[in-house]
Amino acid sequence: MDGQREFWRWSERSWQAPDLDRQAVTAVTAGIDVGSVSSQAVLLAGGRLVSFFSTRTGSSSPDSAVRAFKGAGEPLGITLDDVSYTVGTGYGRVNVPFADRTITEIACHARGANFMAGPAVRTILDMGGQDCKVIRCDERGKVLNFIMNDKCAAGTGRGMEVIADVLSVPIEEIGRRSFEIDDEPPPVSNVCTVFAKSEATSLLRAGWSVERVLAAYCAAMAQRVAGLIERMGVEREFFITGGIGKNVGVTRRIERLIGVEALRLPEDSVFDPQIAGALGAALFAHSLHRKREKERGVAAGAGAVMPPVDTAARKDLWPPAAGR
Repeated sequence: MDGQREFWRWSERSWQAPDLDRQAVTAVTAGIDVGSVSSQAVLLAGGRLVSFFSTRTGSSSPDSAVRAFKGAGEPLGITLDDVSYTVGTGYGRVNVPFADRTITEIACHARGANFMAGPAVRTILDMGGQDCKVIRCDERGKVLNFIMNDKCAAGTGRGMEVIADVLSVPIEEIGRRSFEIDDEPPPVSNVCTVFAKSEATSLLRAGWSVERVLAAYCAAMAQRVAGLIERMGVEREFFITGGIGKNVGVTRRIERLIGVEALRLPEDSVFDPQIAGALGAALFAHSLHRKREKERGVAAGAGAVMPPVDTAARKDLWPPAAGR
């Protein structure tokens, strides 16, 4: 049975604003992030978050984009006909068939992180499925500089998926289990997915526990990423996005190595670091929609052009806290 289990697969993640009055939903904008490993859709209504959905990217980027959108829209009865503007981002952004525009994932992650964690954010670590980026931004979430690793799965989400399958550990448990050890082992010597597989197998045969091997792999990944951060330089207003941002086995070890603790979202926040790119894309879509409407002279609502997102009133734009 375990041999057929997909240990690498993250659970799909979905959220919709509770008690939302569907009739009051207007000026819907969408952000679609088609990554190499996962795809996310975020829907805003008048700049307010109303829904998001995260799923596995399939063999077809267009199909993945459609599936992500439907996952976010169908629970609210929202179809593409209801959407005023869509921005595509991510690895497969040019293949989002219903996008009005595409914007790089670097810009979108910076904008999304700024919205999620606040305008204090200056350094963003985006740990994606096939690459890793360090982004420097200003108080508006505008990119000032960035650096990224080479096109290799080592030190990324895909590399972690491979280890999950090799060790038969559900990927969502890796972070927690990597700390179930008596002492910190030395990192594995190579985080290349090919060599890490053989090294992990050798360590198990040498009598290491699964948890100890996980700790060694998480430590090696953290070292690789920390080196990238140090090349860019990190300011204390530091935030982590992407799927690996949910793996405490990696993130806490990165924090130790760079001597900076990442900003944390409130415990009752519904935000997920994996949706940062799609959220940024949806925010860009909101701004672009307002600009287009203004240029057309089309009134929004009761005869007035829709006001811009007020970052000073950020708390009003955040989704309701869980259970509220």
